[in-house]
Amino acid sequence: MGFTELMAGIGLRWGVHPQGHKRLTSECAIEPMVLTERLVLPLAQHIGAPARPLVAPGDRVLRGQRLAESGGVVSSPLHAPTSGRIADIGDYPVPHPSGLSAPAIVLQVDGLDRPIDFEPCPDPHALAPDEIARRVAAGGVVGLGGATFPAAVKLSLGKRSPVHTLLLNGGECEPYLSCDDRTMREQPQAVVDGARLMARALGARSIVIGIESNKPRAIEAVRAAAAIDPAISVRSLPSRYPMGSEKQLVTYLTGAEVPAGGLSAEIGVVVHNVGTAAEVSRVLRSGEPLTHRALTVSGQAISRPANLRVAIGTSVADIFAHCGGLHDEVGRYVMGGPMMGMVLPGTNVPVVKGSSGVLALTAEEAGGGTASPCIRCARCASVCPIGLLPFEMAALIRAGRAEAAVDLGLKDCIGCGSCAYTCPARIPLSHYFSHAKGSLAAAERTRLKNDSIKQLTAARSDRLAREAQQKAEAAARRRAEREAAKRQAAQAAADAAPSAPAATSEVGA
Repeated sequence: MGFTELMAGIGLRWGVHPQGHKRLTSECAIEPMVLTERLVLPLAQHIGAPARPLVAPGDRVLRGQRLAESGGVVSSPLHAPTSGRIADIGDYPVPHPSGLSAPAIVLQVDGLDRPIDFEPCPDPHALAPDEIARRVAAGGVVGLGGATFPAAVKLSLGKRSPVHTLLLNGGECEPYLSCDDRTMREQPQAVVDGARLMARALGARSIVIGIESNKPRAIEAVRAAAAIDPAISVRSLPSRYPMGSEKQLVTYLTGAEVPAGGLSAEIGVVVHNVGTAAEVSRVLRSGEPLTHRALTVSGQAISRPANLRVAIGTSVADIFAHCGGLHDEVGRYVMGGPMMGMVLPGTNVPVVKGSSGVLALTAEEAGGGTASPCIRCARCASVCPIGLLPFEMAALIRAGRAEAAVDLGLKDCIGCGSCAYTCPARIPLSHYFSHAKGSLAAAERTRLKNDSIKQLTAARSDRLAREAQQKAEAAARRRAEREAAKRQAAQAAADAAPSAPAATSEVGA
């Protein structure tokens, strides 16, 4: 009996099964949304360094034109979703719980949608692995499942350690979201094609596509498309949250465990999202960069829930308006899913590459309530997919001992929210952990900054000491040279002086 069959037989001992709410949109085909008059494109839409602008206010741009270049090795470029004029480059509200602003490029749409000259590739499977990764990087593709890690960086992991398996994540375990389900049902050939191209770039010999069992039509469609390649297998996953998390997916499908603090590539496995695979196929074949994405618009407050393909930079307010607006009072706005998504303070923010959904939840859907003291029931520990002790970590964090919580595995927490979901005391456990990790990261940045200042100060002191010593040595040399010159001059003067006449003696007659 294999590991997968064993796990299926004994049942999963972690995770939760929240109400899915997927029926709101699961039968809604992905529809294109019309362009709005203005797009706000944040420069940081990916993990890593923000992109660097290549345009200036007043510039005219075409669809697909590069607006910003990669800001470093782990970064991704940004492209124009349509033609228009650069109205501004400055700080604008971006998706963040605090409503923070960040650098963004504002594109005033001209309505002409004029493109640049793209270079399609009829047979991308003939490209060398490095060229596949290069073109994916140039196309600005990032992980579309929400992690937003630059896809090309992952495709280069095969150079650092041997990769034997590519896993495609079709779990989509977050409630409400169905855009990946629709992508697999509507574009199964693109999903399979992208998976084969990514496997070629990685040097992986096998491809495993995992899809949750609550998506039978997606499983059927992808399995039919995968029949062209015997190296591809399609597996049904238990419908349990957070099965779509990378570590849980790797363990369930391969039996291997990703080391704490490590990468799945270290055990020969790389994970990509099914939406990312479909986008890789499109970018490589058409030559067009990533400028639009599929997302789910849902929640009981939405007049018409839908799956849309929208231009990156479109505001959440415009998306809601496209779906008929709101017909009920909103208790919470969420970008992404309700478990791991980002709570938004308002709708005046743009969707970005990692936006898998935008939700308008009623107060009843949002839940919440007043937290009460922990009753030590340990339900949070029983559902934690990493096997942590959330109630113990939360107690340490509340006591101001976040560093002690690290010893219990705080940094291994994936932020799935299962612990908070199941807590009968309504303690916001995942909030504690996110806050503590942020505080520790800020403290670490401060420590590194102080260490850097100390090193720079010590280096300056050493430099000044060396310069003083060099000046002293140079002055000593100059004095020695002057003394030597004086002695040589004196000696030369002595040598040049006329000799005294010799004394004579008088001989008597």
